[in-house]
Order: sequence, then structure tokens, then C-alpha cells
Amino acid sequence: MLASLRLAPIQSALAAGLLALAAGAQAAPELPTPDTIGLFLAEKNLLPSEPIKPNLAERVRDKASDMVVTAMNFLGVRYKRGGASETSGFDCSGFTRHIFETSLGLVLPRRADEQAKAPGLIQVKADELKPGDLVFFNTLKRTFSHVGIYIGEGKFIHSPRPGGEVRVEDMGFKYWRKRFTGARRVEALPEAPAPAATPPDTAPAPSL
Repeated sequence: MLASLRLAPIQSALAAGLLALAAGAQAAPELPTPDTIGLFLAEKNLLPSEPIKPNLAERVRDKASDMVVTAMNFLGVRYKRGGASETSGFDCSGFTRHIFETSLGLVLPRRADEQAKAPGLIQVKADELKPGDLVFFNTLKRTFSHVGIYIGEGKFIHSPRPGGEVRVEDMGFKYWRKRFTGARRVEALPEAPAPAATPPDTAPAPSL
């Protein structure tokens, strides 16, 4: 899977994000080792206990850990209004759209307010957030004018504004706490029913 294949080259960027996640420190302390990164992800239940399956419902049940790791891959990518790729840069909804499509194969609408109303997404309460949920904020005097991806421990990753870059922030900060307007989660698709067993052949044997 893409997240697994790309995990090694992103360790330096991921380490910086995880330091902000774990400590919220402003200074740049010594970077953790790759083993420390893996341990942190495991402790926060952001890594699956078994390989991710291609079925969307299975990925949702695995708390979208692949999506979180994929999102971390883009820490530091610059903000670009209307941007929707690593090379061009991302705006907030371009970032979430790219991550959902890359990780889950789910194509979200382009704008943040449209993503909040997208079919297949269900509303989530603030105290029920799980990694991989979309989180929305009112930053432009509109209910769903900004969007990011919840990664656990009260933190979310997003592409913030012109001049900024993809980064992790704390939803507990006053600015974000006051502007939080809701969350959405991919609704787990029902499992396909098992095919009905073929009844035994009860036709009488041909007479000789």
C-alpha cells in the first residue's frame, strides 16, 4: 500500500510532526529515532494490527491509520489556493480530498462546505472523534469554511493559509476550539452478503 511504501522516506518530516503531537513544544528538540516514531504510532493506536485490506469498510474499522500516515507524508508542503497536489501545493480542501482519494479511493467534493455535505459521510460528535475523521471550522464567517483531518490525541493535520504549509495543530487551542463546527466520518459500507449455498441436487436419478 502507498502509505507503507512511502513510510521510510518521510521519517524526518513525520518526526517533526510527532514531536509537535506529543509535546506541543515550540522549540526544535532532538529528533527521535525511527524506532521511537514506530513506538509512538503504535502507542497511539495509529498503526493497524494487521495489513490493511482493500475493502473500504475494513479500512474504516482500522481507524484509517493508513490515511493518517499518508497525511503525515505531506508535512511541510506549501499552501496553494486551489492546489490539490504535492507538486502544486494544497489548500485545505485540496489536501483532504487528495488524502481521502489516495488512501481510501474515495473522491470527495472539491470545497470544504461541499465535503461536509458529501454522501457517504456521517456526522460525528466532538467527543467521539477518531483518527481519519474530517474536522471543520468556521474561519471565514462560514460554517464549513476550513477542513482538516483528525489524527488523534486532540490534534489535526491541515493546510492552513497562504504563506503556510501542511502542519499538525491542537484542536484545544482557543482559536480552533471556538471555530470548530463539526466532524464527518466515512460511513462503513455494509459487508456484502455471502453467496447463497447451492442446494444439493435433489432431482431423481434417471431410470435405467
